[in-house]
Amino acid sequence: MGPSIWQLLIVLVIVLLLFGTKRMRHLGSDLGTAIKGFRKAMNDDEKGRPGASENLEETGGTTIDVEAETSEKDKP
Repeated sequence: MGPSIWQLLIVLVIVLLLFGTKRMRHLGSDLGTAIKGFRKAMNDDEKGRPGASENLEETGGTTIDVEAETSEKDKP
């Protein structure tokens, strides 16, 4: 069974007494900023994937396509 509402309230009161409301407010805003930055980075990454080859052509970059071969020593 999960914790009851009274147990959760007691834990909340203890946490507030230990850390104070000011520190908890800063912790909440820092956590929110971190989550927002993470989501933005994930969205930027998803937007950048489909046009990755187009971006190389626009910037004049080159790609090298290499096929790996195993030597006679490496074969089982």
